Amino acid sequence: MLRTVLLAAVVASAAAFAPGASFLPRAASRTAAKSSMRMQAGDFSDAVPFLKRPVNLDGSYTGDVGFDPLGFSDVFDLRVLREAELKHGRFAMLAVLGFTVQEFYTFPFFPHMAPVDAHDYCVTAGCGSQVIFWISFVEIFGVVALFETLQGKREPGDFAFDPLGLAKSEAVLEKYRLAEIKHSRLAMIAIGGFIHQYWVTKQTVFEQLGNFKSLA
Repeated sequence: MLRTVLLAAVVASAAAFAPGASFLPRAASRTAAKSSMRMQAGDFSDAVPFLKRPVNLDGSYTGDVGFDPLGFSDVFDLRVLREAELKHGRFAMLAVLGFTVQEFYTFPFFPHMAPVDAHDYCVTAGCGSQVIFWISFVEIFGVVALFETLQGKREPGDFAFDPLGLAKSEAVLEKYRLAEIKHSRLAMIAIGGFIHQYWVTKQTVFEQLGNFKSLA
């Protein structure tokens, strides 16, 4: 049973980061489009081929590969789920960046320590309340944005934030949407791996790469 679950997780993770139709050759892209048009409730999931594709995951959202083994899409609004996925993914990408950079650079007014230990230091030094305050401040805007999404005034996760003007066309914007959702999913897995790795080995990411410590 455990092997089956692990195999499903590995297959789903690989499929989630597989290139989308926009990155396929023209012939393959046409094939993918035809397959999408034939998508019905009885189709199998692209992420987990031996499971049925959830009815509500019809491919309308960028990065949708039919992965929902727990059936959340049958209970919650897809717009809420996509908003939550993007929000947590963006925080995870920032966390991965901060986690790795902190190994090499620390602000002068903070002692140098492992990123995981920095959490305990912030709690004892009183920084935790500031973090909670600013996160709560961000969440207020997130709730307002979510209500606008449910009212049909905005797409999930869209804050019209593009200071560099990268989205020059709808095709380019779709490409970046796909890239963001893939990096978001990868970052959420990565930050969890970073933290648990340190708990088990007491080594940071780059430290373990340079001096691998086996658990055996």
